[in-house]
Amino acid sequence: MSKRSRTSRPALMATAATAALTLALAGCGSNTDSSHSSAMPGMDHSNTPSHSASAGAMASMPGMDTASTGNGLTAAKDGYRMTSTTSGLPSDRSADYRFTVTGPDGRPVTDFAVDQTQRMHFYAVRTDLTGFQHLHPTMAKNGTWTAPLAALQPGTWRLYASFTPNSGSGKGKHLVLSRTVKVSGMPMTTALPKASGTTTADGYTITVKGGPMAGMAHRLTTTITKDGKPVTDLQPYLDTYAHLTAFHQGDLAFAHLHPETKADGDHGGPALTFHAEFAQPGNWRLYLQFRTDGKLHTAALTLHVN
Repeated sequence: MSKRSRTSRPALMATAATAALTLALAGCGSNTDSSHSSAMPGMDHSNTPSHSASAGAMASMPGMDTASTGNGLTAAKDGYRMTSTTSGLPSDRSADYRFTVTGPDGRPVTDFAVDQTQRMHFYAVRTDLTGFQHLHPTMAKNGTWTAPLAALQPGTWRLYASFTPNSGSGKGKHLVLSRTVKVSGMPMTTALPKASGTTTADGYTITVKGGPMAGMAHRLTTTITKDGKPVTDLQPYLDTYAHLTAFHQGDLAFAHLHPETKADGDHGGPALTFHAEFAQPGNWRLYLQFRTDGKLHTAALTLHVN
């Protein structure tokens, strides 16, 4: 055997071994990625997946399914339906909006549980999130609710009914249903203010702190000051010291942020905590309502949710 033949065989063997090792490592890498993903559910959203993978991960998060969480984007859920014969309202003057909640049997529901001192919470929000009203309508014996809306600006509004049936198959289950109405006139769209942790209302400064992430429970802390001094004379409002509601930019998904501080006398503040769960990432418009000296104040700010 020549010297050339003797040296080429080891080289060929080394090349073959290297190729085999490369294939083995490639196979291991593929298997590792697959097993990692399946063994640690919910971890995909912390990496940088493709758009389709990200959408799948978001859909699997608790609370991400609008239809199942009752985020207010439908008029019917679990057999309950919000019905109304009103599809349009006048602009620039007050108007009554009448609606009924029917149950799985098709009949009007008349038995509702009390939630934060009320049997029905009603919200009106314009599609650009520049308008907001929070009302507590009255119910007639036949189950028809009447919400006395203040003057609305022209455009499309979404009207939400937030309630808990006190009987029937949905007893004890909180539901949020909604319908849209057109308000007559030429609508003037206003751009949503940029995300900010601070806003003002009626001379009060409100600061919101927290790092909310979509599909996860977080705490938001609001602090209220006036003239640079902490506010400590908040009065009870709906059995707490503040009420916080949020709406998602674009689709107007609804989120009610539950207060963790129970009202006890006229000495609330300056800091209040809320249990927050936002179903979707993006910008949310927050509306904080609180009472001082018998007057109700409403503050609004834009919060970005990752």
